[in-house]
Amino acid sequence: MSRADTLSTTDNLRPADQVMQLDRLGSMFASRLSFARSLVRKMIKERWQISNTVFDLNDQGHGTAIYRITTPQGLYHCVIFCRELRADQRSDRVIAEAWDATFAIVEGDVEAELLQNMADNVPLQEAGRLSSRVLVLSRANKSLRNFSQFVAALAVGEQPDPAALTAVGYLYRTTAVYGNGKFGIADFARLERNTDLNRPFSAQMLAVYVLRQFSIEQLNHLARVQAPDTAAELAPELQRYLGIGNSTGLGMAPFLINHPQLIQQWIYGRERALACARLQPASEKCRNKLLALMLRAHRYLQQTVTEDQAQTQRNRNIVQSVQKVIDWLERTPAHPALYRELTDWADEHSSVEAQELINTLLIEMYPELVDSLDDELGCHETMDLQPDMKVRKLKELIEQSFAWALSYSEESAEDNYWFWYRSAEKEEPRLGVRAEESGAEKETALAIGPRISRCYTLLTEFVQNNPGAMVVEFLMAHPKQKEIVRRIQTMAATPYGEIRANLWHRDMKPMHLLRTKLSFFGAGRFDPKSDRWVRITLFQGAPLGVELTNPALSLDQLDDWSFPIQPERQHGKQAEAP
Repeated sequence: MSRADTLSTTDNLRPADQVMQLDRLGSMFASRLSFARSLVRKMIKERWQISNTVFDLNDQGHGTAIYRITTPQGLYHCVIFCRELRADQRSDRVIAEAWDATFAIVEGDVEAELLQNMADNVPLQEAGRLSSRVLVLSRANKSLRNFSQFVAALAVGEQPDPAALTAVGYLYRTTAVYGNGKFGIADFARLERNTDLNRPFSAQMLAVYVLRQFSIEQLNHLARVQAPDTAAELAPELQRYLGIGNSTGLGMAPFLINHPQLIQQWIYGRERALACARLQPASEKCRNKLLALMLRAHRYLQQTVTEDQAQTQRNRNIVQSVQKVIDWLERTPAHPALYRELTDWADEHSSVEAQELINTLLIEMYPELVDSLDDELGCHETMDLQPDMKVRKLKELIEQSFAWALSYSEESAEDNYWFWYRSAEKEEPRLGVRAEESGAEKETALAIGPRISRCYTLLTEFVQNNPGAMVVEFLMAHPKQKEIVRRIQTMAATPYGEIRANLWHRDMKPMHLLRTKLSFFGAGRFDPKSDRWVRITLFQGAPLGVELTNPALSLDQLDDWSFPIQPERQHGKQAEAP
């Protein structure tokens, strides 16, 4: 069977009833199909060049830096502004008005007029207005503890303690990365025509990747300022282990609901990759490679640190569960159906999170088979209404494709526990307890399951009285159902687009929604700060910009950076440039 045939088959895909359960989606890990991995792999293959052209920082690290990004197809610049940030202005909230660093990706050159416009507007973020040549706009705050500790260590010629990057994997964390036409910047259509950045969230990932390089160079600069005679540069292995953080909350959740066709593409691509991997015959070499990946992931999970007690316990549980998987692999000889036997065994004996780790590592095993899916994770989103469909057919569609939604009960307090709304003051998505908090009359329509159930109740009565009617007649009688009917008709043919959960139910965990999307971004070091917001790390372990063009390093070497392990601590070593 050819690669194309293997990826096109649907015979071995996991059923949507299993895949689209919220707790399973919330147990996924970043994979080689995640957007950060996809971008870095493209940069490696095409040998993108990233170089610093302006680094005008004062002794406090404030000023302007510009990075040139050259690809075989185009030219871009990342422009970064660093300003002094008072303690009373420091906040990770979306509504903050000042940050340690603000930055943007620009298509083409940065002429003096454009640079001045950016200097006036980029630090303002949402309050500014920018050129349509700006592709991405973002901002970030320092991890003050790591920054001060790292500068102090480098200033005396020592390397920082790698454990600090295991506990907090970054020097900067972003609080938003904007694209798609906001505040005057380039819209989605412009990026869609851009062969460098037309994959989902590629431009956003590029901005974060370049910020990582800047954080290293700013750190080295501040160490030299503090002690020019003794300062060391950050060692290459610590540079690679350094990531960029992100702080995000419930604002991420609506995306998963509002873009079901895109989610279908993401999940479908991942499931095709998994099905393809599971079909491969496992030789002894393959078994040993999978075992090595599992041991590395196990060590990574052992090293993961979080202050959240529930997540800490969850981490302990998966470490124990993964150890059992390792034991199984060590005692099971290689044979052609090893992967299918492993996943079947894990379904019975492992936690959901361990099952999804196995799936992630199986995908990692076969880059030559699955990497072509990188270009298939986007789509044009349109929801088409079919007004001439018979109402009986619409009712059958719901029963066949959305039966999971019909268990909802209007009378159940458990089924109606939460409501979603947007804060008028903060302009942020929020969750409220329906029986205790006001504002339910202004809730946003994120709970698709209850909406389908309500539509089905109305439709059932309508069909009884009008068995030969068409959908248009039903909508004339119930015009408020138009949006959900359009969604039902469109999504019935796309099994992985809808999260099969009642987002009003008391047991619904919003963290599962956040982790689902973050796993596709490529997030690691999942560190909840409450049940509604989380900090994560991107690009930890990724190759450095200078390594992208190193002919001595192969694609396989550079692309092998999932589940990075803490480097050994160095003492008194002057780092050499990578």
